[in-house]
Amino acid sequence: MKALRPLAVLALGLFAAAAAHAHKSWLLPSATVLTQDQWITVDAAVSNDLFYFNHVPLRLDNLEITAPDGSAPAPENPFTGKFRSSFDLHLDKPGTYKLALVNSGLFASYELNGEKKRWRGKAEDLAKDIPADAKNVEITQSAGRVETFATAGAPNDTALKLTGKGLELLPLTHPNDLFAGEAAKFRFLLDGRPAADLAVEIVPGGSRWRNAQNEIALKTDKNGEISVTWPAAGMYWLEAALQDKNVTVPRATSRRASYVATFEVLAP
Repeated sequence: MKALRPLAVLALGLFAAAAAHAHKSWLLPSATVLTQDQWITVDAAVSNDLFYFNHVPLRLDNLEITAPDGSAPAPENPFTGKFRSSFDLHLDKPGTYKLALVNSGLFASYELNGEKKRWRGKAEDLAKDIPADAKNVEITQSAGRVETFATAGAPNDTALKLTGKGLELLPLTHPNDLFAGEAAKFRFLLDGRPAADLAVEIVPGGSRWRNAQNEIALKTDKNGEISVTWPAAGMYWLEAALQDKNVTVPRATSRRASYVATFEVLAP
């Protein structure tokens, strides 16, 4: 193997540094379109490469599953290891299931005795965890959703209903009716209202084996809507995030809202 030239070494170093900060959270179902009364296994992780386990697991503490009839079935065989969490789900009802990790909390930075400190936790722990004499306290409220969808038999939309809280996605095209070469439409809402001018990124899976992300960069219109024509079949990762001042915790000064979803695009 030939020795790398200095510029090549530098380029690889910069690439590695960038990749180290490109962590993506995701849920990955083993299948998304099935006949009735089937099982799926779902992996949950944070990784540098899409759908490849190489960083840390996503915890399942805040997992919410909505069945086609609106009920909340429990995951089976939940497990968290070094690089991923996983669980099984019995799709014993006909229709569409929504699987979501719903997270909320606070991030804070402050100074104590001249030393800069950081804190992450829940609102109810803020007063006891950050000393009263702390200075330059800055608190950011966070709310995020990581979702995916699976349908057994004929699809329905009961599980797709929104909560009206935080950043959410309303599929105008059913999330389990996506095909390569066809356009799909989604609407983003923030606290139940259209999220206009929101930057949305879509990346196909398998990024570990490509030299480029091949991302699709979109921006929502005044109705909070985007349209994407899928270039090929496969699994896709979607992310959108924003920051505003609409906080619900009195001491917080800003809010970060994020949304992530995994979709399977089928061959036509």
